[in-house]
Amino acid sequence: MNHHAFTFNDAALWALGSGALFWPDQRLLVVSDLHFGKSERLSAVGGAQLPPYDTRDTLTRLEADLETTGARQVICLGDSFDAPDIGHALPQEELLWITRLQAGRDWVWIEGNHDPGPVGIGGTHVKDLQLDPLVFRHIATVGATCEISGHYHPKARLPLRGRLISRPCFLVDKNRIVMPAYGTYTGGLRSDSAALCRLMAPDAMAILTGKTPAAIPMPRAALA
Repeated sequence: MNHHAFTFNDAALWALGSGALFWPDQRLLVVSDLHFGKSERLSAVGGAQLPPYDTRDTLTRLEADLETTGARQVICLGDSFDAPDIGHALPQEELLWITRLQAGRDWVWIEGNHDPGPVGIGGTHVKDLQLDPLVFRHIATVGATCEISGHYHPKARLPLRGRLISRPCFLVDKNRIVMPAYGTYTGGLRSDSAALCRLMAPDAMAILTGKTPAAIPMPRAALA
């Protein structure tokens, strides 16, 4: 399994190349910002007409991560659905797929800014969750410790062989982890943005997703 292993507040964690986070000792898989139903929402409001395969693609990758890790617990860190009640607009095949993935697993939906409150699909619905020593929520809070959150969709931009590349990434410092968006069709906020530079400590690391996850100092200088 392609992953980068690291320790965060005494918890041994794996940053997977897919953008999921795995806690082997707890058999826990964490994903953030799935944004199920984004293409359906945009189509309904006359926005960009995207091929309606984003939820299917996200579920395919999520199922693969669940099977590979053997996770028995799942935490979805908010914005799992692209809008309130969008779950009811998903094709029946996709709703059944979500139900099948939940079977036999302790599944937690954390509230996001796109999907506040219960989403009407099985699992437990909470504002945040503490599993000592870690706390899970959608948006990072100033002054928090041992925190794992999402919301910002961080991406690292860096030069490689004469060109600039952009890669979704985990941002990690001693107090928090900000996870990349897991969903297909999700954009990203560059790590050199003012919001992320204020949030993360000066010595923060970025763990790049992809075939070979790698940890680098968090890019902070804007690149042309």
